[in-house]
Amino acid sequence: MEQLLRLYKEWKGCAPFNIEKLAGAGSNREYYRLTDADSNTIIGVVGTSRDENHAFVYLAKHFEKRQLPVPHVLAVSEDESCYLQSDLGDTSLFDAIRGGRDAGGRYNLAEQELLRRTIRELPNIQLRGARGLDFSNCYPQPEFDQEGVLFDLNYFKYCFLKATELDFHELKLEANFRMFAKDLTSENMDSFLYRDFQARNVMLKDGQPYFIDFQGGRKGPFYYDLASFLWQASARYSFKLRRELVFDYYQSLKNYTEVPSKRHFVNRLSLFVLFRTLQVLGAYGFRGYFERKKYFIDSIPPAIQNLRDLLSLGEEVFPYPYMLDMLKRLTQLPQFAYTEESMMSRTDGFKTVEKDVYQANPLDGPATFSKYDGKGPLVVRVFSFSFKKGIPEDISGNGGGYVFDCRSTHNPGRYEPYKKITGLDEPVIRFLEDDGEILDFLKPVYKLADHHVERYMQRGFTDLMFSFGCTGGQHRSVYCAQHLAEHLNQKYGIEVKIQHREQEIEQVLEAK
Repeated sequence: MEQLLRLYKEWKGCAPFNIEKLAGAGSNREYYRLTDADSNTIIGVVGTSRDENHAFVYLAKHFEKRQLPVPHVLAVSEDESCYLQSDLGDTSLFDAIRGGRDAGGRYNLAEQELLRRTIRELPNIQLRGARGLDFSNCYPQPEFDQEGVLFDLNYFKYCFLKATELDFHELKLEANFRMFAKDLTSENMDSFLYRDFQARNVMLKDGQPYFIDFQGGRKGPFYYDLASFLWQASARYSFKLRRELVFDYYQSLKNYTEVPSKRHFVNRLSLFVLFRTLQVLGAYGFRGYFERKKYFIDSIPPAIQNLRDLLSLGEEVFPYPYMLDMLKRLTQLPQFAYTEESMMSRTDGFKTVEKDVYQANPLDGPATFSKYDGKGPLVVRVFSFSFKKGIPEDISGNGGGYVFDCRSTHNPGRYEPYKKITGLDEPVIRFLEDDGEILDFLKPVYKLADHHVERYMQRGFTDLMFSFGCTGGQHRSVYCAQHLAEHLNQKYGIEVKIQHREQEIEQVLEAK
């Protein structure tokens, strides 16, 4: 700690005004938030491993040169035992999606969008980050290889498998392990394998993902990080959401490299999902069975369920007959009797097809224009209301706009737990999105609204109004109005004024 304070004084010219020790991560590094007299903050890091610190500092500086979203290293002690970096705040992706995780994997649309934004950014650090990178600086090894794979597979065998007392033939299993390790390392890839890519290691600043704790990275296949992130047992992503995120990653990957066929990509990814599942079971076994830590013991059943799902792919994907037989018997042990709750599929994101506006033909003659053309900028007003109290009045003087009737969709107001809260509250949002009717209802609304807004912006119109009505103006209409307003503001950067009339709530989403 004294050396860290000395480093801060050398860098800043004075001692910090305040020092706050931050919650520890999984490693032996210690983190401190150092604040100056003007309330500016940075993060100080003290680590016991010089090689690990060196790897982080080298990688952070390299990634910053590649203009990747990582912390900026401000100063490093001469012996590399401590360093200073920029402060990315306190909100990790893990924290931001806690609601969906606590709801058993029912992630709302906002949480899903954060996951999409993160997964689309992953190829950036893996491929662009690898360009010009000297992997000899990586810790503890420069490359993903068979020796490392076998180490992890044996970690699973000794720390998890043997603890279950399942009977198995060790030499036959070892032979399959070697085949598995050879297949996992058969494709030479010049990409950066993050190694510890998880929601805890993604910070959110101004809604954008920033990457931290990449010091364990090395040269290796990009499939590993995708498997590590999406098959994390405690996240409990639904099959549908996981599939969509894999597709998002695949599409983003095309921006950085020539991608393999979808079939080849999925088969290779499946190998790494199996490998990653065995890895985490080894860790859960050691931390749970031997160290008796409850979190890791509780994490074992969902990890076993992941394994069950994988094994259903069979020998066509996993050509290791003895290992598959042993793993199937493992999942059938009575202590792992566990059935994951089925999750309702949900729709996410409403994308319209871009169409060219009509191109004039000389035979058409000159166009005539409305008196409202060319005034701009467009401001959209979105209302929620109760039909019992009438449709909101248009005060712009233009007339027009749209009124949508939400009463055909499932009403959470019929159920006691939701009667005193609104469509802005998380329990109602989850109810509506899990049910799914509201999402199907909004699909054509988004498409219609997008087209109308685009044409109004092109023509310089100043005002457009959307209204959503339901029985009480409390649940369904509020949800729809809020989501359409946020969608239009985010997609087009225009000012949107929201008024939940019956709830007496008004909000302005500023133009960007």
